[in-house]
Amino acid sequence: MMWEFNSEKPVYIQIMDEIKARIISGAYQAGQRMPSVRELAEEARVNPNTMQKALSETERQGLIFSMRTSGKYITNDEQKITELKSNTAKEECEVFINKMLKLGFSKDEIPAIISDIIHNM
Repeated sequence: MMWEFNSEKPVYIQIMDEIKARIISGAYQAGQRMPSVRELAEEARVNPNTMQKALSETERQGLIFSMRTSGKYITNDEQKITELKSNTAKEECEVFINKMLKLGFSKDEIPAIISDIIHNM
């Protein structure tokens, strides 16, 4: 998978966002063993310390856990994953709606636009 970074926010936060996206999408399954820090750092082309910082923060959030001798794993807490998915969807919708409002669309016009797009997919 391709990792793409920009200068809008720190790389470790973008790594966390990618890991969360992989959990939400099912690319990383609940309870699955994650690749090692070195493997992920190599894949993302970042310093292992940067990857470790991202993983530590993701672990602090309860989305992954460490087993002392066997690495890091995705949480088994399906409710936490569902919650992450729901919260991410809400955040993305808020960003989209705010952009549409800034473009001059009314709150009543936005659902119709979304409905049209979905209908034409």
